[in-house]
Amino acid sequence: MISSYVGENQTFERQYLDGELEVEARSPGDARRADPRGRRRHRRLLHPDRVGTMVAEGKESRVIQGREYVLEMPIRGDFAFVKAWKGDQAGNLVYRMSARNFNPMAATAGEVTLAEVEQLVSPGQIDPDHVVTPGIFIDWIFQGTYGPKRIEKRTNRPASGARA
Repeated sequence: MISSYVGENQTFERQYLDGELEVEARSPGDARRADPRGRRRHRRLLHPDRVGTMVAEGKESRVIQGREYVLEMPIRGDFAFVKAWKGDQAGNLVYRMSARNFNPMAATAGEVTLAEVEQLVSPGQIDPDHVVTPGIFIDWIFQGTYGPKRIEKRTNRPASGARA
């Protein structure tokens, strides 16, 4: 699994600790450089900020014009799982709020992409100007069922004095 954040998912934690799942931690910026369906299979990314860090261990580096860079391959997966606010049966997706940060790029980076949507509508019911991910990138789409989010903790602090 390649991820920059995994939340507090107990199933994920168990699989990782039991050795059932390997994890490669990547920065959120890497997710924005996902590889659309393998179109850039040999393109590498240069990262000067990773030189000398744990992330750079075992990876190729190069010096270009006197500056050292760590080389990374673009993110490419067998599967990509994305969540969108609305989608049609043709796979066209519309995202809301922070779901628009990385889901559009992730949707293009899997050999097979599965999209979970809150609202599944018929083709033609989404304004084409609102489509963020076109259906050509989506292999499977389904409407999820939603209850309280169990992988995140909501914390509130008491108000520190009232304002007039």
